[in-house]
Amino acid sequence: MKRLQRLAKRSTTATNPQSSALSVRMSSYQSILMTRWQALSARDQLALLLLSAFLLLFVGGYGGYSVHQAANASKNEYQEQVADYFWLRAQAGNIDSNALNAASSADGVDAMPPASSINALLNNSGIADAQVIAAGDAVQLSFTHPSQAVVSGALGKLEQQGWQFTQLSMQQDLVTKAIQVQATVTS
Repeated sequence: MKRLQRLAKRSTTATNPQSSALSVRMSSYQSILMTRWQALSARDQLALLLLSAFLLLFVGGYGGYSVHQAANASKNEYQEQVADYFWLRAQAGNIDSNALNAASSADGVDAMPPASSINALLNNSGIADAQVIAAGDAVQLSFTHPSQAVVSGALGKLEQQGWQFTQLSMQQDLVTKAIQVQATVTS
């Protein structure tokens, strides 16, 4: 049995010389620390123990407390955003885009031409540098954006405003992963 243990010990040290060197170095540091600790007076040893305990409690307590506070703040913020999302989603059914369009037409005031209102809607949705051109009763638009969520949100907002897509082409660039959109809408 002892012979197997010696063989196992030899193979372990032979295969991993770095861990052997590390363990030798660690044991030398431990022995140096132990001799220095024993060289201190009892009063200095007690003071060093109390100081170490205080630092450990302070760093551990404050660190744990600050991490706990940050986690609670993040959790509360997330819950507020989820609640806002579901509230907005519940309110979406209450909005009648046809009534809004009829009310603005009944006032006799069209605030902006169709191309400008679509461009403003796209800018508010996070799509900058969109090319929007009025072509008779229709409006042609073209833009590129890297986020599919932003693109679908903007197209959804166009539909909520009463615009109907007569033509829609979406392609994703394989290199940049950006989505290229070309569409024609009518009111």
